[in-house]
Amino acid sequence: MTGPRTGGRILVDNLSAQGCDRIFTVPGESFLAVLDALHDTPAIDLVVARQEGGVAFMAAADGKLTGRPGIAFVTRGPGATNATIGVHVAMQDSLPMILFIGDVARGDRDREAFQEVDFGQMFGPLAKKVLRIEDVRRIPEYVARAYATAMAGRPGPVVIVLPEDMLCDTAEAVDRPRVERPGQAPDPQALARLAGLIDAAERPVAIIGGADWSAEAGTAFADWATRIGLPVAAAFRRQDAVPNDCPVWAGNLGYGPNPALVARIRAADLLIVVGARLGEATTDGYTLVTPDHPGQTLVHIHPDPEELHSVYRTDLAICADMAGFARAAPAARHRPDGAEAHRQWQSWSTPAPRDGVTLDLGQCVAAMRAQLPADTIICNGAGNFSGWWHRYWPYQGHGTQLAPTAGAMGYGVPAAVAAALRCPGRQVVALAGDGDFLMNGQELATALRHRLDLIVIVVDNGGYGTIRMHQEREYPRRVSGTELANPDFAAFARAFGGWAERVERTADFAPALARATAERGVRLLHLVTDIEVISAATTISALRG
Repeated sequence: MTGPRTGGRILVDNLSAQGCDRIFTVPGESFLAVLDALHDTPAIDLVVARQEGGVAFMAAADGKLTGRPGIAFVTRGPGATNATIGVHVAMQDSLPMILFIGDVARGDRDREAFQEVDFGQMFGPLAKKVLRIEDVRRIPEYVARAYATAMAGRPGPVVIVLPEDMLCDTAEAVDRPRVERPGQAPDPQALARLAGLIDAAERPVAIIGGADWSAEAGTAFADWATRIGLPVAAAFRRQDAVPNDCPVWAGNLGYGPNPALVARIRAADLLIVVGARLGEATTDGYTLVTPDHPGQTLVHIHPDPEELHSVYRTDLAICADMAGFARAAPAARHRPDGAEAHRQWQSWSTPAPRDGVTLDLGQCVAAMRAQLPADTIICNGAGNFSGWWHRYWPYQGHGTQLAPTAGAMGYGVPAAVAAALRCPGRQVVALAGDGDFLMNGQELATALRHRLDLIVIVVDNGGYGTIRMHQEREYPRRVSGTELANPDFAAFARAFGGWAERVERTADFAPALARATAERGVRLLHLVTDIEVISAATTISALRG
């Protein structure tokens, strides 16, 4: 576009040039010029949420689903501080995202003006880069740079600060073309060496999922691993890296993994880590796989050279994009290990009835498996409630699990909003604990405003279950700070205009789920459980014992 334009107009035009079709926001007076430009830009869907934490979570989830940066706009001060949680999630989850922050006017900086914050210091440890646009003519440059940075290497969040007076300036600017992530093919010599390591190994295992993962990478990797019989385990909350019906799928690492899989990882003589960072959750506090991993050969394939060798001693480092590596992965001799690992996962992930439990969450997951489509998108925040789905739900490929590896509460409902918008026609389920849900349950209003179809399942045990579990393990019977007094969550959903039911017994869940799936719009099932059954693996009584 030629001719003078306002900064707001130039910014929106350049977002359009980069392929942006959706923006998540809570409006602020600091970027009114952007909102005005969006009024005349119907190609960009403006999703107005109810709290900036929800905005940032939605953008992070959208980034995972599309592979391009999810876009969020918030105002300075309180808006930006609320949004930090989503930036942190995008960073730890390696997801492309751009957070735009409307700021004080340039002439008012460093006076502690209204809601002024030094965003470079604030977001420096949380984001890949923090940029500030002072000159309206450079908006195209900064937008293109933000897209490139957010997608390059290990994807992550970029923050752009927008002085409100700059957005009102008028100037001519040259728009930048769409930026694509540059592909990097793996080194052929490294692949040849990898083939030799696999052939020489007796007990190889792959740990996958993370930076730059995509549906293409998942399909190609699953085909390769199946051909050679390589057991495939997912890093924490990366269970959708490959379809879980893959014949060599071995299950997930993280909290509450299959003991047979843990034993397999410990016994492995070759670990092939693809995309994962081998973080604290995946490695059980850096003990399952130690940074020096004596007796094990470690091959690490990652798109970011700075990640390679950063924590773990690496015997073979391959810097490549995930799809490129998966397509080029070398031939090797076939072995039966993968089929055996898959049988172990099938046994572990089949929910058996739990005696003496009034509402058995394992059987609830079984009912969901029977009634919901295989490609259902499961969205959850943090809490012990998620362990039942991590163990028993079979994820069917990239983008069917939206769950923060950062362990952030309140993620499930905003992520479900983003998923329902991005994938209309797909079944979307938000899972939340009672403490988890009330951190962003207000985003039901956003879902209803946009007439979205999604199911929300609230697991209510009257407490912060994860913390209670640790509390009972470290300080048995000394309950402090973990009990909750909750509302009627079904009534809460109805107050927004949704459909809801309360479920208190196992036998009542499947019929309630059937009624929920027959409805349209936002549907909420309030599951009342006993905190005695503190996780999928143990009880409070057992912890005290």
